[in-house]
Amino acid sequence: MSHAEDHEGTRRDFLYYVTGGAGVVATGAAVWPLVNQMNPSADVQALSSIRVDVSDIEVGTQITVKWLGKPVFIRRRTQEEIDEARAVELSELPDQEDRNANKPGLDAADENRSLDEAGEWLVMMGVCTHLGCVPLGDGAGDFHGWFCPCHGSHYDTSGRIRKGPAPENLFVPVAEFVDETTIKLG
Repeated sequence: MSHAEDHEGTRRDFLYYVTGGAGVVATGAAVWPLVNQMNPSADVQALSSIRVDVSDIEVGTQITVKWLGKPVFIRRRTQEEIDEARAVELSELPDQEDRNANKPGLDAADENRSLDEAGEWLVMMGVCTHLGCVPLGDGAGDFHGWFCPCHGSHYDTSGRIRKGPAPENLFVPVAEFVDETTIKLG
């Protein structure tokens, strides 16, 4: 084998590697925009979390805010509402799961559904778990919580289904206090 033939093999290998590398880079450059377009847009990302000022909410009242296109109930409960919710035996509940994104997999005890340790703050998606209606609040229904007039679902002061066709408790979204008067959803 001559010296020239030995170099010819390495040049050929070099050309294969360069051509293959260029192909990988070109494929990546073509595919990246297709993959990147599946990411959420900036306006959607901006709405994925919101901050709600709760400093003006009086004890015994609630506000409804819109988050991700759905109503969210933020209620500042009275001690009577908390006591009523905590007095309920779990065996009386049709849905015994907490449905709380902050504490998943726990039972439906009131302590597992409220936002704070004392139980004063309750944050829930304002969507009936039967067919997606918006329940009425402020002590409505047979259990002094929320009532969905469309099909007759009754929720208690902790947002747990007690009577009617709804199969599950009202969902508790990801939420946290970022300071004493601001709740962050999402």
